[in-house]
Formats: sequence, C-alpha cells, structure tokens
Amino acid sequence: MTQALLEVRHLRVEFPTRHGTLLALDDISFDIAPGEILGVVGESGAGKSLTGAAIIGLLDPPGRIASGEILLEGRRIDNLPYDEMRKIRGRQIGAIFQDPLTSLNPLYTVGRQLIETIITHLNLSQAQARKRAIELLEQTGIPAAEARIDQYPHQFSGGMRQRVVIALALAGNPKLIVADEPTTALDVSIQAQIIALLKRVCKEQGAAVMLVTHDMGVIAETCDRVAVLYAGRVAEIGPVHSVIHKPAHPYTAGLMGAIPAMDEDRERLLQIDGAMPRLNAIPKGCAYNPRCPQVFERCRSERPELRVVGDTGAACWLHNATQGAAA
Repeated sequence: MTQALLEVRHLRVEFPTRHGTLLALDDISFDIAPGEILGVVGESGAGKSLTGAAIIGLLDPPGRIASGEILLEGRRIDNLPYDEMRKIRGRQIGAIFQDPLTSLNPLYTVGRQLIETIITHLNLSQAQARKRAIELLEQTGIPAAEARIDQYPHQFSGGMRQRVVIALALAGNPKLIVADEPTTALDVSIQAQIIALLKRVCKEQGAAVMLVTHDMGVIAETCDRVAVLYAGRVAEIGPVHSVIHKPAHPYTAGLMGAIPAMDEDRERLLQIDGAMPRLNAIPKGCAYNPRCPQVFERCRSERPELRVVGDTGAACWLHNATQGAAA
C-alpha cells in the first residue's frame, strides 16, 4: 500500500469569540497519496477552504488548531514554528487560490514574482531562475512565455492569470498542492484546460492535489476520491465513481440530485431544503438532521461516526444495524 503523502488526523479548528468558542472544523480526518487528487466538496460554510488553510498554516486569527494532527510525509507540521512553516510553504506545499488577483502583486511583473519564488525555494542563480520561470509559464500553457514573462498581471486575461498562479504554486516543485476553487471564476473552456493541467502535474511530477470546490462536475472530471463536508465534518468520503453513482449519505444524494441531468426532462431541479447551520447553532446529533428527508430519532440525539459503506465511508445512522424507524 502506498504511503500517504498527507495525513489529517482528527483536526479540530476553533474560533474564540466574546460570546464563546465557535467550532469550525470538528474531527476532520483524511489521507492523500502521492499522485492522487482528492476533491473536497460541500456548500458554502462547510469548512472546505478552512481545511486547506489549516493545512497550509494560514488560519486567520483568532482561528486556531485546537487538536488533531497534520502530517506531511510522516512529519507533523501543524505545530511547527512560523519560520519553519514558511520553509514548507511553497517548497513542499503549493497553494492555488480562487482569485488570482489576490495572489499576484500588481506592481511587479509576473516574471519577477516567479523568479523571487524560485530563488527563495531552490538553489538557482538569477539566470537559472528566469529560465525555470519561462519553462513554468510554457508548462502551464502561457503562449510566447519569453515575452510575456516581463508583463504585469493586468496585461493577462483571467484564465492566463490563473495559469500564472499555478506556475507560482509549482515553482518550488511541491509535493502537495492545495487548490482552493481554482476554476470557479473561469469559463467552461478555460476550466477544462486548468483541470487537464492539474491532472498532468499529478501524473508527471507525482504531486498530490487537494482540490476544494463546490462543483460536482469538476470533481467527477478531475478527482480520484472525494470528501463531502457538512458543517465542519466529513459526511462521506470515497472513490469518486462510488460517491457520485451510489451516494451513501443523504446529503451527498441531495447534492447529486441538484445537478441537472442532460438525459432527463425536468421542470424543476431537486433542492435541499434549509441552509447550512451557523457555527453557533450546530444541531445536536447529526448536523444534517434538520434538513434530512430520512431523519429518525437517533439522528437528533447521537452524532454518527464514519463507517464503511461499500467502497466509501459515511457518517450516517442509516447504515447502522440498530437504527430506529424513520420519522
């Protein structure tokens, strides 16, 4: 069995406030193997981006990791000093964010930003770093890279800026890439190109990718496995094909039901009633129980743990032999 590159174990993230401590991530656990793309999906507020930020070490204060462990190649990284974590970011963990304009400095050329990143993480001269930067731009599909390397971010289209951000993420040859909704602001054709690029990086460099998205279509096209998050907890995790075609959790089934089918004629799309609970109002028991069409009494009082259901793991009492009758 391949050794996991990234291991997240019982991760708990809290936000202390004047009115009490808010629990944003509650007992999150998953692995990512080298060369694997793990999709992390869920509605806004599920904890997807926060999980990525915790792994990268970029939690905004007063957010903090209250318990659990994050291991990269067997080495624990969640408790490292700030300066030690800075050495890991960029070199071993690359990050791609949703809006490239927040990642690129508008006052510097893309070449300067790439070259500085490369020199920071790799033992290369200025000339070698520039050559490497041009190669990265070419690799990510930037045409006329030798000329465009000296241009500023505003001279690139949205899709091209996202490619530059991916080049920045790859600059230090990282083993893990955390991609936080990298295709959300792009049109469909550019999305397909970015997806193909991420898949190629995994195949050619053996890098692992944690792909945060709310788009199940992107998950189906890109990922090997998928983790479905709800209210800061893992509702279901498993191979993409199994989760999409045989969802074991009612929330996953609801997400899949909300996707329009090309071969069906529907007047209305299915929808999940209600909304994601606020952090200060997480329901007792299963967090999804107020919205679940299959809820029964145990769901309202006891929190289910992840259990094996076929090829996947699901946190749902429907798969427990001692369940009660449906309400």
